[in-house]
Amino acid sequence: MTPAGSLLAAHGLHKSYGSNSALDGASFSVHPGEVVAVMGPSGSGKSTLLHCLAGIITPDAGTVTYGGRELSTMSDAERSALRRTDFGFVFQFGRLVPELTGVENVALPLRLNGVKRREAERTALEWMRRLEVEDLAAQRPGEMSGGQGQRMAVARALVASPKVVFADEPTGALDSLNGERVMELLTESARTAGTAVVLVTHEARVAAYSDRDVAVRDGRCRDLAYAV
Repeated sequence: MTPAGSLLAAHGLHKSYGSNSALDGASFSVHPGEVVAVMGPSGSGKSTLLHCLAGIITPDAGTVTYGGRELSTMSDAERSALRRTDFGFVFQFGRLVPELTGVENVALPLRLNGVKRREAERTALEWMRRLEVEDLAAQRPGEMSGGQGQRMAVARALVASPKVVFADEPTGALDSLNGERVMELLTESARTAGTAVVLVTHEARVAAYSDRDVAVRDGRCRDLAYAV
């Protein structure tokens, strides 16, 4: 059953890789505008959960529901379109396209959705301004610091006004100062836009920016807000 008011929900997810069980009945939900930190040690199933929620991988059993529709009922093309329009992604190392300039990287999701270049880059520059990297518009990723590149990645994740942003260890490659700045900008920008954020981390200082913490252990989720 999908929790009332949730935007994205998973119920009873199972996923194994050979004899290794990554998820063993995990359930999860996030509401519009909510920031949820998914925590747990390496190998606990955090990233597998995130990839199932985003429709990148298909669970062996269980359901993932977005906007009232099960992802398993969608075609591959529909799930791919969803990741271009409704979902945004921030990864540990940014994963910017090295051949593109900063503004071209941020505008890329819009361009893939058919937005004309001038309009896409105008919107990209607005987000770069919010994330304090507009002065890097003409530079390529190799000319940026780690913190600058991650801010650029956050701008790219938010540029298409997604309903959900998936952030997988977004500060893992940054020092504490840059990591905190990236988290401040990500959470502030997402909340202003009403975007839900699913944040995978093993760091308490990063989870502190969330509204709710969920622990993943032995392939199951436990909401720490209600832990006793």
